[in-house]
Amino acid sequence: MNLLLDTSCWLWWFASPEKLNAEAIAIICDLNNKLFFSAASIWEISIKVSVGKLKLPTAASDYIPQRMNALGMTSLDIKGHHAITAASLPQHHKDPFDRMIIAQSNLENFPVLTSDLTFKKYDVKFIWAAK
Repeated sequence: MNLLLDTSCWLWWFASPEKLNAEAIAIICDLNNKLFFSAASIWEISIKVSVGKLKLPTAASDYIPQRMNALGMTSLDIKGHHAITAASLPQHHKDPFDRMIIAQSNLENFPVLTSDLTFKKYDVKFIWAAK
């Protein structure tokens, strides 16, 4: 299965795996699954690090690609149709990064692994990741 990880779940995998439920861990570990990480998440993490809202053990420019490689992840680039769809979503979620992940999940038909309850308000396939 192709699977899109949201930002929090990706960060939890490396820093706080105890926050993930058994199903989420099994899905991430299953080598038959192809894991994707949105460019929106990469952007969000980089911004949070640069403004001091998130601490990483190394620079984001090293940390993100190293961890993505460790999981064999593929970057899901933002395309024009993703941006148009994200902008047209109902305003349930105000976070532009999460709105992009929702749009990409829908358009690419990838379920998203998330711990964000607001995703339930959208017509998006998701797998609950939190304990």
